[in-house]
Amino acid sequence: MKRRVTPSSDNAAAISGLTQALSRLRSAAEVRAFLSDLCTPAELEAMADRWKVVPLLLDGVPYREIHDQTLVSVTTIGRVARTLDHGAGGYAAALRRQRRQTTSH
Repeated sequence: MKRRVTPSSDNAAAISGLTQALSRLRSAAEVRAFLSDLCTPAELEAMADRWKVVPLLLDGVPYREIHDQTLVSVTTIGRVARTLDHGAGGYAAALRRQRRQTTSH
């Protein structure tokens, strides 16, 4: 695991800079290009796996069924479920916005 040599306030500033950069991107294509530059293929795959189980969890699909549909590990599904229950609300907010845009088109 990476050892942190910078104070957490520096990390908070870096995260703030990253979130500001993401929020300034204007299209899905720009976000995709940014993420492709920022992340390794394995990191992108891990994030995509987490994201694809979010709607299934919110729709009440059982973990084993989600695993069978997506091949995402039950451990990862459980972590996403815990984040949905106790996280910052980002998954739910993004999914609400995505579903709103899908139904308005």
